[in-house]
Amino acid sequence: MNILARIIEQKKLEIAALDAQALRRAADSALAPRDFLAALKRRRFGTHPSTGSGQRPALIAELKRASPSKGLLAPHLDLFQVADIYTQNGASAISVLTDEKFFMGKLEALRELRFERKSELPLLRKDFTIDEVQLYEARANGADAILLIAAALTDDKLFADLHSCALGLGLTALVEVHNEEETERAMRLKDVKLIGINNRNLATFDVTLETTEKLRPMIPSEIAIIAESGIFTASDVERLAKANVDAILVGEALVTSEDIPAKVRELSGINVVARRER
Repeated sequence: MNILARIIEQKKLEIAALDAQALRRAADSALAPRDFLAALKRRRFGTHPSTGSGQRPALIAELKRASPSKGLLAPHLDLFQVADIYTQNGASAISVLTDEKFFMGKLEALRELRFERKSELPLLRKDFTIDEVQLYEARANGADAILLIAAALTDDKLFADLHSCALGLGLTALVEVHNEEETERAMRLKDVKLIGINNRNLATFDVTLETTEKLRPMIPSEIAIIAESGIFTASDVERLAKANVDAILVGEALVTSEDIPAKVRELSGINVVARRER
């Protein structure tokens, strides 16, 4: 059984323990989600480092302590301190991993960021969504956006139903793809507005930015694109800017950096602005 299959089996166990009716009521009474996609377009930093024109991709900065492919990354990461660093240094949104077993995430961190710490940046709940009840749970706990992974949703009807339900709850749906077939499936979703291209091969865990470069031309320009995985330097951002992506999602490079504020500024483009203003 591969890692994705193991994660899905674990999710089924977690879902079985949820109170769907209570979560739906909580979702109905929760604060309205903020416009995640508008935030990516509004909060752009810097210019294209090669041409000096155009906009750099927005940065979605991820709170990430571990991953199945890399193991422990930053097990003692102070999630709230780092969220503040992300906010102050140029991130446009924050991705919060909420899977506990495989990523050391916490749903409570999402809730606290939204309701107690009043995060000014919109929040993506990063998890493996396979059931409608998880969308109610995300909405009730303060998510502005959720992740739908095409590889985890092989049933087209379920894929479409979850996407529709998310939009109905006011959530932005980030639809993640890894290859041509998944990209075609994603584009068949009604009202799809945001597609994430994951540069990591889920079977081999190999990572290459060529995945984004190959899949981006398949997707109409009116659909916003987020490049995910394998992004570590300003050069990587420049390469993806040339591929015409709207945003990048970065976790590992940030949480493992010896200077997280500087790395956020580098990837968000603030350093580029500072150099030009001197």
